[in-house]
Formats: sequence, C-alpha cells, structure tokens
Amino acid sequence: MIEGAHERRLIVRDLSFTAHDCGEGPAVLCLHGFPDTPATFTGVLPALADAGFRAIAVTCRGYEPASQPRDGAYHMRALAGDVADWMDALELEQAHLVGHDWGASIACAAAALAPARVRSLTMLAVPHPASFAAAMMSDHAQLKRSWYIFIFQVPGLAEQLIRAGDDMAFLERLWRDWSPDWRWSQTHVRALKSAFAQPGVIEAALSYYRAAFNANAPGALESAQLMSAPIPAPTLGVTGDRDGCVSADVFARAMPAGIFTGGVEIVRAPHAGHFLHLEAPDLVHAAIIAHLKAHS
Repeated sequence: MIEGAHERRLIVRDLSFTAHDCGEGPAVLCLHGFPDTPATFTGVLPALADAGFRAIAVTCRGYEPASQPRDGAYHMRALAGDVADWMDALELEQAHLVGHDWGASIACAAAALAPARVRSLTMLAVPHPASFAAAMMSDHAQLKRSWYIFIFQVPGLAEQLIRAGDDMAFLERLWRDWSPDWRWSQTHVRALKSAFAQPGVIEAALSYYRAAFNANAPGALESAQLMSAPIPAPTLGVTGDRDGCVSADVFARAMPAGIFTGGVEIVRAPHAGHFLHLEAPDLVHAAIIAHLKAHS
C-alpha cells in the first residue's frame, strides 16, 4: 500500500491491527481518520523515512474485522489505549504521534493518557476534541459544516447513506465537500472503498461518533476526564485555509495554550482543504519534519 513500507501485525489481547512500517530512526506513529485508511500516509511515510525517522501507519480500531472489539468499545479512552498498546507491541518506550482527522483526536487523547511516552504531537485538520465541540456549538457556520455528525447519531440512517448505490458515493461526497479544490487519485478511492466494504467497518467507523456524543456509554466518564487533562507534549497543529470540515479559524480557537502546556504552534496551509497532507504535501511534510526534529 505504501512504497518502501513493510506490513506487519500488531497483536493486542484479542485484537489484531495492520501496521505499515517504513524507515529507521526515532519512531513516529501515524493515525488516519474518517473516512480514510493508512493509505492517506502514502506520501508522509516515505518523507519521514527520508528525513531519518521510522514512520509507522496503523489501521485504527474497527477499520478491519480483526480489530473490531467484541464489547463494541469505541470511546476515546479505548482508542487512546490502543496507541499505548501499539507502542508496547512495537517495543517502543516513546514515539512521536501524527494524526489526521479522527487520528488527530486519538493522538491528542493518547498524549494525555501516556504523556511520558509521547515525544511530540502533530494534529492535522482536527483540533482538540473537547475544545472543538465547544467551539462548534457556538459557531453557526461550523455547525453547518458538521451536519454529518448529527446524521451519524441516527442508527441505521448513516449506514444506509453510506451503502446507498454500488460505489459508496456518499464517502466521496464528504471528501469533495471537505477538500473542494482537491482531485484525489483512484488509488485512494479504491483503498477507502475496499476498507469500508469489509464486514463491520461502516458500523465501527460510525461508532466513533456515537460514543463521542453518548454521555451514558461505557467509558464516557474516563474519556471526558482524559479530554480535560493537560497535554505536555510539544504540539503542532496544521489546518487548511479551504477546509470544508473544520474551518481554519475554528481550528485555531480550539487549540488553547491552557491545554497544550508543552507549547502549541499553528500552521495554515493556503488553498488546502481537509486532506491537506495530500493536497499540499511539500508544506505539510516540511512542517511535520521540522517539528519532529526540534523535539527528537
């Protein structure tokens, strides 16, 4: 899937995760978002490897049948715990974290859960989850951008929307809305639709959103506590000026210095949308590499 990377399995209790491992040096764990796969890091992993890092992109919980938990746990505490467990499986004491979209939220939570193990944090396109939720509810334009989140709360409806037709056009519509100026390759489309065609993946991906907004769900209290904890890892946030999912202004407001106690830097990618690492790879790769080197 990713040039120069070899595939391996990370076994965590009764779950198994696919990882793509590339390069040598300080470890960087890369976490994908929705609707996406590790293929989103096709350019990122080789760039990090060329810069002297070991870059590892992991398929997040539920995005393959082998990593779908029997108890249906997709709350933030469980997702953050996966990151620490991957590090154990990889025999890593510490790692840099790079996340895009939901991967950014998970990386943020992992940095709060296991601060001593996270050298640095890079969040692409999506800001601090709790701060974003608060900013969204007070910003009418952002509420309109986030319409899909509310649709996803209705059991059965979102599943039907994604499955409608033969080509999962709804997923491509989200990409088009979120990155209006980007024309993605068919390689990314095939990887995305192949992943979502696997048993249980659609339900798992939607469960992330449902668990996040269900205060009575198992793990909700632990997740809320995690999202209010300070993050001492030095943090880079990168946002696209043309992001149709999370506006650049809301992103900046939702990265408060009071939470990111190790320091936070915001970089804006001109003319890029939500998939900014694919749309403006030179700028985004350079920003990530500079951040990693500054904190290695």
